[in-house]
Amino acid sequence: MDSVHAVVEVAPERFEELVADALDELPEELGRLMDNVVVQVRDGSANGLLGLYEGVPLTAREAYGGLVMPDRITVYRRAICHRCQTEAEVIEEVRVTVVHEVAHHFGIDDDRLDELGWA
Repeated sequence: MDSVHAVVEVAPERFEELVADALDELPEELGRLMDNVVVQVRDGSANGLLGLYEGVPLTAREAYGGLVMPDRITVYRRAICHRCQTEAEVIEEVRVTVVHEVAHHFGIDDDRLDELGWA
């Protein structure tokens, strides 16, 4: 018999605080190296993604002459909340998602993130 999966609901304002906290937890050296990137929270994603990086990774910017649109990291509130049963689980999933997407900003691909345990 399948158990019912209780989904935790985290208010949008609180969720944004969790994302900001996760960014604040990044090593200061990395934060200083992040360049031309916007982090945003959206309610849901059409394909169930928890987060999405869109842009040109720092490792590839020289090929563009340094002139690129701002990168965008999106963290999806409903998709994360749907996977979690407690706010503590949401906090951890937000942290992992933020680290994962920031890693893409630095040019680290999914295979390497998987090897490092951040996929």
